[in-house]
Parts: sequence; structure tokens; C-alpha cells
Amino acid sequence: MKALISVYDKTGVVEFARSLADRGIELVSTGGTFQTLKGAGLPVRQVSDVTGFPEILDGRVKTLHPAIHGGILARRDNPEHVSEIKRRGIDTIDLVAVNLYPFAATIARPGVSLDEALENIDIGGPTMIRAAAKNFPFVAVVVDPADYPWVAERMSAGGLSMEERQRLAHKAFQHVAFYDTIIASYLRKDDLTELFPQELTLAYRKVQGLRYGENPHQKGAFYGEPLLTFASLPAGTQRLGQEPSLCNIYDMAAALETVRDFMNRPAAVVIKHATPSGFAFGTTLAEALEKAIHADATSAFGGIIGLNRPMDVETAQVVTRFRELESSNIDAIIAPDVAEEAVSILRRARRRMILYSVSALEPLPAGSMNMKQVPGGLLYQQANITPIDRTSWKVATKKSPTPGQLRGMEEAWLLMRHIRSNTILVWDEAKGVTLGIGSGQVSRVGSARIALEQAGEGAQGAILASDSFFPFQDTVELAAQYGIAAIVQQGGSVNDQASIDAADAAGIIMVLTGERAFWH
Repeated sequence: MKALISVYDKTGVVEFARSLADRGIELVSTGGTFQTLKGAGLPVRQVSDVTGFPEILDGRVKTLHPAIHGGILARRDNPEHVSEIKRRGIDTIDLVAVNLYPFAATIARPGVSLDEALENIDIGGPTMIRAAAKNFPFVAVVVDPADYPWVAERMSAGGLSMEERQRLAHKAFQHVAFYDTIIASYLRKDDLTELFPQELTLAYRKVQGLRYGENPHQKGAFYGEPLLTFASLPAGTQRLGQEPSLCNIYDMAAALETVRDFMNRPAAVVIKHATPSGFAFGTTLAEALEKAIHADATSAFGGIIGLNRPMDVETAQVVTRFRELESSNIDAIIAPDVAEEAVSILRRARRRMILYSVSALEPLPAGSMNMKQVPGGLLYQQANITPIDRTSWKVATKKSPTPGQLRGMEEAWLLMRHIRSNTILVWDEAKGVTLGIGSGQVSRVGSARIALEQAGEGAQGAILASDSFFPFQDTVELAAQYGIAAIVQQGGSVNDQASIDAADAAGIIMVLTGERAFWH
């Protein structure tokens, strides 16, 4: 038997090769791997000894040869294949252990040139992997060093089963597909004409298994992009708590994306079922969190907290007071860093509470995309991160907003990007806190009733924001009953004038943005 070993990542390769050599398997290798195995005292031949041809083009061509690929691809149960390779002096290769040039790590380096990137695209490696995986009934293919121990054990125990070979082949094809997808994404990244290519592949790497999926009877796992350039959950660190569920991850992501949009002053959000139940600014982070929790303390039970500043001791104490005084739990917290003393405080308060830290927050990169799965397909779109341009906004009513009201409308409009449609938001610009949130309703006036009833007397003089236009004046009339001072909405309905007239009659300011803020 013969094994061809050619790896960039040499983790565990000497031990693996030694276990094969101890079974009498002949070792063949290339370049740096050959030197590593030879240096460890293992009997190993160079690929050039097998092919009778030296490496050329600075090593670009070394394994692309019939003596290699004939030995990998020949079917052992096909007499013509067996006869042909024997006639041509080609030996079979029974195991291929290959991992690839570090293309992802190369392009992640700041300032990497196109030439450097291209030089780190592996050609021979993927070709050998695909050949071995295609012929897996006869050739074992190993691409992950984590598989070396069990493969070596099975080889020593008499060989791999067909099911094990197929599992390795599946992993090999997936590995090459992942690698090629990263290359394709890199080459496409600056081509705006290819924002939506005819064929789309997406590369994700498993971050961790989850406690369960959306419900306890569903299994789940968490995957992350391989080249993250911004603060995010896949690149975060769990500092405290139990293994998260799918809902925990989803809600923490929603919390992080909400506060990410507000970096000019301390802000906090409480998320329930992927939408904010309370959001607030503060002069300190602790003040912001106190206000966000008590914007809707009932809904904050079992909520997820998102913070836009590192969590300090005072902010952790807000969480413990909420638990002690109101017997209410917070399920998870995510923040850009957490003070160690704050971690200790939270651990004493509730060990199971999940705490994640990420790196410093900044806006999402330009060109960010998001996706929604539908059965049998994928919806793929640009992320809604376009800066708000108030120059396109139009004051529709006789009464105009003050500079403070305009600023509050902008804050409310930005916040609505993170609240599930249909959305009506009641916002107190002076205090910097949500007063009422109505979301996820099939009727816009239904969302308005929820938001205004929650705001109650606090709605007097507040701002009401709607993520789309008003098809009827009923929402404006309801807002007037609660004393709303200003409304910001999309505009564009054939019935706009009826809503504008209702606003004028009630002395309410109305501003039309000319754009929608849906988030389904």
C-alpha cells in the first residue's frame, strides 16, 4: 500500500505518517512535508521519484502527473484499469492526506496584494483531493488533521469501512468547495456588476453546536463566515453561562446589530423574540440599560441585553438589581468587552446567564449582505445600512418640526430598521428612550394601538414613527388621542393627503421620508 501525504498544516502529520509506516505503508510526499517526515526519521520518497519528473514553475507543478493521478484514479475492480496502469508502470495510491495553501489567512492580512493572493491558490492539492474522493471505494482521503488519529486506528485494525471512506470523501469535497467559494468571493468582492451572480455559493465554518435549535426538540449548530472583518458573534467569546440555543444566538445578534447603529453615545437594548422591547440612550451605560429595561420591564423578563460600550461594574449591578428587586431574569448579554469584576458580579447573580464579549463595535462594512431562507431557496439582499439622508425628507404639514424633533425622528427611523414589521414606535427624544413598540402585526393600526397603549400618558409630546406609509388616516387619529406631537413615516400612499389633513387638524407635525424601513 502507498500513501501520498502533502500538507501545508503539519499538525499531527508526523505521528500519522509514522502509524502508516509502522503498518508497512509506503510514504510519498512533496516539498516541505517531505522534509518534515524525513527529518523525523521516517522512510519517505519524493513525488519526483515517483513521477520521474522534477517540480517545475517554482513548485506550481509537482503532483499534476499521470503517475500520481493514474495511481489515485484507477479502479481496482476494473481489469482494464489495472492492466493499463501496470503496463505503464504506475503504482496504486491507497491513501491521500492533503490540506491546502492558506488562502483565507493570506487575504485576511492587511494590504495583501493580488499577486500574493493568487500565489496562495492551491491547484495540485484540490486536484488530488477530488481525485481521491471520486475514487473513495478504493482510496481513503483525509483533509482534516483531526481525523488522523481515528483513521490511523482503523487502518491498524484492518482498514476503513465503505461508510467511513464515503464520510471522508464527503468531507473532502465539502472542504474543496469551501476553499473555492472563498476564492470566488475574493475575486468578486469589488465587482458591483456581480452583486447577484447567476451561481452563488456561500462559505461558512462551524463555530459550535447549540444546546438545541429554535425549540428543544430541534437540533442546531452555529456557523460563521471564514473572513470576519468586524465585531460579530462568530468572532466573539463566551464569558459566562450555559451553552446557547439557536434563539439565544439569534437574539444576541439582533441586540448587537441594534446598538451597532448608535455609537455616538452610550446605548442599550433589550431584545425579545428578535425585536427590541426597550431601547435607550444614557449619559452612562448603566443609565442607558436601566432606562431600556424599564421601558417595558414586563417584556424584559427572559430578555437579551445588547450594549454598545464595554460592560462595567455599574452596568452589571443594574442587571442584578433587576433580578433581585423584580424577580426577573436576563437570559443573555452581549457587549464589546466586559470588565472582569462585572463578570464576577453576573456569575454570582445567575450562573446560567449567557455573557458574550466581542471586539470594539463599528458600522457594518459597506457591501454587507443579508439573507433569508425559504423552503427550497434563498433570498439574498443588500443589508439596510445606507446612511439616513434627511435632505430628502419632506415636511408635509403646516407645522414644522424643531431641530430636536428632527433629530428624534432620525433616531426613531434608524431604530425601526431593527424592529419587526409592521412597526409603530413611540419615541421620547428628550429622554432618549422608547415609550411604546408595536411590531409584527398584520394591521398597522393594530401596531399603533399596542405602541400607544404601552406609552400611555408618556405619549404626550412624543414622536411616533411608522416603518411604512399610512393607507388610512386612522393611525394619525389614534395618535392624536394620545397627544403625539410629531409623526415620521414613509409617505407614498394614494391616501397620503387624508393622513396629512388629519395631522393638520390635530396640530401634529408630519414628515415623509420617501423610503421604507421594513424588517421582516
